[in-house]
Amino acid sequence: MPEPTGTTPAGRRPAPSAEPDAEQLATRLADVVGRLLRRLRSTSSGGLLTPTQRSVLARLDREGPATTAALARAEYVRPQSMRLTLGALESQGLVERAPDPADGRKSVMSLTESGSASLAAVRAAKHDWLAEAIAAELDGAERRTVAEATELLDRLIGK
Repeated sequence: MPEPTGTTPAGRRPAPSAEPDAEQLATRLADVVGRLLRRLRSTSSGGLLTPTQRSVLARLDREGPATTAALARAEYVRPQSMRLTLGALESQGLVERAPDPADGRKSVMSLTESGSASLAAVRAAKHDWLAEAIAAELDGAERRTVAEATELLDRLIGK
């Protein structure tokens, strides 16, 4: 049975032959990256954490302890919403509250060991899905192409 027009024997589309237009490539790249991010998020959502909760845990891991107001600003949400998010994380034992050393009237939130473990599990689920998908869907030449594209994307975003 002949292959459908425009695909390779493995059912994959061949590499484009003409130099792509920057505008079209930007649109396509943004679409593909967005779908990849959504897929990674859904892969790691097996636990009881919302995307906002995962984002707050990651921020506390990356940037260290922070006040509710600082976290709300960083996550582009209202302080009241952040208080609810932090309350849920605190009730699960994933973050803890301590007095702000600079201003005793405030408190700072930090990641607990359990929060770090939960965040590591989320990251591992994303990594495992992506590694398995790459191994299952791409041959060696395609993996090299993705590796080259990754280097180019890294350069594009300025590391």
